[in-house]
Amino acid sequence: MNDALNQLQPYPFEKLRALLAGAQPPSDKPAIALSIGEPKHRSPAFVAEALSANLEKLAVYPSTLGIAELREAIASWCSQRFNLPAGMLDPARHVLPVNGTREALFAFTQTVVQRGVDGLVISPNPFYQIYEGAALLAGAQPHYLACLEQHGFNPDFDAVPAEVWQRCQILFLCSPGNPTGALIPLATLKQLIQLADEYDFVIAADECYSELYFDELNPPAGLLTACAELGRTDFKRCVVFHSLSKRSNLPGLRSGFVAGDADILKSFLLYRTYHGCAMPVQTQLASIAAWNDEQHVKANRELYREKFDAVLAILDGVLDVQRPDGGFYLWAKTPMDDETFTRELFAREHVTVVPGSYLSRSVDGFNPGAGRVRMALVAPLAECVTAAERIRAFVTAIDNVKSLPA
Repeated sequence: MNDALNQLQPYPFEKLRALLAGAQPPSDKPAIALSIGEPKHRSPAFVAEALSANLEKLAVYPSTLGIAELREAIASWCSQRFNLPAGMLDPARHVLPVNGTREALFAFTQTVVQRGVDGLVISPNPFYQIYEGAALLAGAQPHYLACLEQHGFNPDFDAVPAEVWQRCQILFLCSPGNPTGALIPLATLKQLIQLADEYDFVIAADECYSELYFDELNPPAGLLTACAELGRTDFKRCVVFHSLSKRSNLPGLRSGFVAGDADILKSFLLYRTYHGCAMPVQTQLASIAAWNDEQHVKANRELYREKFDAVLAILDGVLDVQRPDGGFYLWAKTPMDDETFTRELFAREHVTVVPGSYLSRSVDGFNPGAGRVRMALVAPLAECVTAAERIRAFVTAIDNVKSLPA
């Protein structure tokens, strides 16, 4: 067996199940899960129609490169969304369809990491656990950069020593962040590109939450935007990951793409050809329909705005939590340790959240996720409102107990 498997930590939801085992929530309060970031809004009907209209493609072997029409649709979407000059993103060289960002992030790491050189894969902390597992199984060492409130929940890149950058092979970014919802400023992205040039590492930007934001007039910039503004027409050392899961409420379609540096994508295509993970043609055709439409994405954002407005109004003055820059998570401070808060909230109110310490790693005895919980506002509005009311009641009851004389 691969010895690196022994280095993998349990997934956060395994830890959560163990934490909640034996707890008996009140039977008169229906369960509300704010734990798993699985979109619950209705999937676009026209995508399902495109899928069902092409079921005869089940008889066709798909190519790993994907059909030209899908790569063209993706390149067109990227160019419009991230203000790229016409023709800068070549669908034949700079775009590769993938079966969702989770699979792609893992496989990409196996492609890029050079074994046996004591390399680092750097990621934010807290983080999406695939970054860590992919690094370990590729033979690299994960290196974590704390995302703290005083730095806007982004890593303090200026504090990273030169010797760390020298060993870096991949820098994972997540913007908007999971779980913090923080956006990486465009100026910071440009600085990181300069560091990548200086120290010769690859920037892998996980932007799967990029289409969940609050200001319709100011969509957040991405790594491709930074490349365009720097005149970096070859996207050297820069790769982005996108998905239809959050943008279009299509987590079950398993459809996304990787775009950027053509030389890296050429090697990634070779890896994927052996990996055997080509996207079915009917899925590709349905994906084209999704990438070509923005109305359902705008409607999706409006649903999240309503939920954030309602939930934050209820929790105001009770829990230390702010509206994120993007995404669908709240990253709330807890009035007690995050595990106790999570277990007691479940036991008393039948609401499930995730302890922040489960989404982070301790470095030098400090866990940047400790004392926080992640709440995914993916349930319908009414359920999110009920959950917020229960959380408010729970925290208020705790505060009342604390205020009683000894």
